[in-house]
Amino acid sequence: MGDYIDRGPDSRSTLDLLIERSQRGNAVFLKGNHEAFLDDVFRDPGRMGNWFQVGGLETLMSYGLSPSVNPDGDEQHALMRELSEVMPARHRDFLGRLRLNFSCGDFFFVHAGVRPGIRLAEQREEDLLWIREDFLQHKKRFSKYIVHGHTPVRSAEILANRANIDTGAYATGNLTLLSIQGSSLLAI
Repeated sequence: MGDYIDRGPDSRSTLDLLIERSQRGNAVFLKGNHEAFLDDVFRDPGRMGNWFQVGGLETLMSYGLSPSVNPDGDEQHALMRELSEVMPARHRDFLGRLRLNFSCGDFFFVHAGVRPGIRLAEQREEDLLWIREDFLQHKKRFSKYIVHGHTPVRSAEILANRANIDTGAYATGNLTLLSIQGSSLLAI
């Protein structure tokens, strides 16, 4: 469901684990807003300060880099060059292959949610990765049942139009699994 990096002390090992799992097949990996943030910082190292507020510092450290807490512009550019050099190509390839969504039967899987009133096929990447209130407050059914994360909840929310399975594993240690059997949902 995304957010594989920035959420814990060892993003590098997390990506290694996911890449190993992807090689066994039968798995779909979605892009989260944290992976999008990393893309943004690669393009514009000046965004590093914002990235540090959501775990970017820990991600850099997991690759063996030693950034200062408040790097200036020169250090920001140097850090992203260093990250490009030390990040294995398989990590960049994996991150580049992450999907924005996955549709299966009556279900639509996405990191954050969807913009109400817009067809699923016409959703903008920004909404799929970042939307919150407009989506979370929407009570009507969508054309498919939406399964998402992005907004941590104490326990999985199984509602009439969506299921939020983000239980903040990086902070709580509680990772939620959603079992779908026909039209029945069970969060574990």
